[in-house]
Amino acid sequence: MRFDYWDINRLVRRLAMQVKISTLLRCAPERIWQEVQTTKLLRYIAHPLVLFEPITPNTFPEKWNDERYCVRMWLFRWFPFGKQWIVIRRTEMQGEYELLDDGHGDMITRWRHLITLRPTAEGFTQYTDTVDIGAGLLTFGVWLFANFFFRYRQSRWRRLVARNFNYGES
Repeated sequence: MRFDYWDINRLVRRLAMQVKISTLLRCAPERIWQEVQTTKLLRYIAHPLVLFEPITPNTFPEKWNDERYCVRMWLFRWFPFGKQWIVIRRTEMQGEYELLDDGHGDMITRWRHLITLRPTAEGFTQYTDTVDIGAGLLTFGVWLFANFFFRYRQSRWRRLVARNFNYGES
């Protein structure tokens, strides 16, 4: 079997991996949903690993709308990681909630991040992050970072819930 440059290029563009991580948040799904929709939550749970600098529009709204937002990403506040489009779509259905960021950007061509909130029998929230990642030859490295990043995010979530949504710490 013989591959030429274009076959390899098409294969690399199709590389994709998935991260799926869940945690129990000891709070009602309706309350978690209120926070999921705020942009301050993204800044809090990503800090200090990833900084999102809004480009279009040049400031974040207080709450996400079903719209497109262009951001510049910084790893650890110092290392530029390109521009990324955050493309939001929200869904509410009988006590279950989903927020989808069907994003893409300069370095990460596919970032399909689905946040799912499901009620538990105890009245708490089963919170799940599912991310489909495509970044060409960088896919495996981005996938490794995403595994760490989403575990970190969920630990920040648990801490925020335990502190009754006190965002005092940046």
